[in-house]
Amino acid sequence: MLDATFAALADPTRRAILARLAQGEATVSELAAPFAMSQPAVSKHLKVLEKAGLITRGRDAQRRPCRLAAEPLREATEWLAGYRDYWEESYQRLDSLLKGME
Repeated sequence: MLDATFAALADPTRRAILARLAQGEATVSELAAPFAMSQPAVSKHLKVLEKAGLITRGRDAQRRPCRLAAEPLREATEWLAGYRDYWEESYQRLDSLLKGME
């Protein structure tokens, strides 16, 4: 699932869609509005996000609102957090080295 999450996040349009959905649910036409692309093209992006588990689609009468499903983002964040310690240690070693050169 982590591979699908990162693959979905690799595209800036999909990241923008997720940012919009973080503000609340939206329809495909609402999500398509800020982009210079057709609704079918936006729908393809939504399918990728849905397959990755990053969004869900509901049914509200005639509307099919999309909603953010943040669990895969939490899992990705937890995975990345393991590398934070590595980079912090690397920066601390670099700081020590630079202080020693002064």
